[in-house]
Amino acid sequence: MVWIVIVVFAIAGMIKGTIGLGLPAVSMGLLTLVISPFQAATLLIIPSMVTNFWQLFAEGNVLRLIRRFWPMLAGIIVGSIWSVFPTLGHSQFHSEALLGAMLALYGLYGLFAKSMPNLAPHEKWLGPVVGYLGGALTVATGVVVIPVVPYLQGLGQKRDDLVQSLGLAFTVSTICLAVFLHQNPVENIPLDWKLSFIALIPSLIGMWAGTKIRYRIPEQKFRKVFFCGLVIFGAYAVLHQL
Repeated sequence: MVWIVIVVFAIAGMIKGTIGLGLPAVSMGLLTLVISPFQAATLLIIPSMVTNFWQLFAEGNVLRLIRRFWPMLAGIIVGSIWSVFPTLGHSQFHSEALLGAMLALYGLYGLFAKSMPNLAPHEKWLGPVVGYLGGALTVATGVVVIPVVPYLQGLGQKRDDLVQSLGLAFTVSTICLAVFLHQNPVENIPLDWKLSFIALIPSLIGMWAGTKIRYRIPEQKFRKVFFCGLVIFGAYAVLHQL
């Protein structure tokens, strides 16, 4: 099990280092092949938190981003507390299927992102709605992807601001997920914080390697391969639960 975790988080960290996101989605997607979504979610807490802080504070202007996106962040918190979806480990609902659908949708978005409309004019009212759905889906699947990432990418931010705003959203959602998992334990499924700490090391190494790969492989080519992989895996996860 330890070696599976090391390999998974090394791959996920490398992807995050290359394109700025993907650690929770990839690690959850791969780990749920061998363990439950609740167990997988507990393992990604520490690696996700540390790498998100790295991404958030790598540049300045954190307070400016908080002032701009606080309605979305508040929505994430509210959604994680009062989710409209069945939550991790507490329902007969197959959260693996929901996760697979999210991964596939995210992959399709990544492949056709250029056709997305500009969402900046609607930021004032759309932010809280997106945040709520993101928070609700976080405690349902362990991943904050849809609709937070497409929303932030649709605001027309500069690259550095986009990476930081993603880190901000990921940080808040990970904190909410950690609180949810702590307050809603599943019987006979302990929170394995030790293994989560172990997963941090390959995550950081993978993230460092990903930053090196970014300068060697054209980003657009890598993104296409990555998003195609998400579509394939997401579709498989959905079909597997039918």
